[in-house]
Amino acid sequence: MDRAVLQQRLAKLEAKIVGVQHRIDEQREVIITLESAGRSSDHAKYLLAGLELLQTAYRDSRIAVLAELGVNASS
Repeated sequence: MDRAVLQQRLAKLEAKIVGVQHRIDEQREVIITLESAGRSSDHAKYLLAGLELLQTAYRDSRIAVLAELGVNASS
């Protein structure tokens, strides 16, 4: 794949990772708020688990794109 296309894909993945992390942080706050009020947080935890899975998928994709670019993913 063209290097420029890979770099664009990487940039989009980076933005998605940041966005999902923000949503994860917000969801954790929702859970804390619900539990502090003595309310059920089951649905909120379910959503959090889905967001965490999505984050993992984005990070795995980022590693694959970095590998295609010849960049060490740990750098």
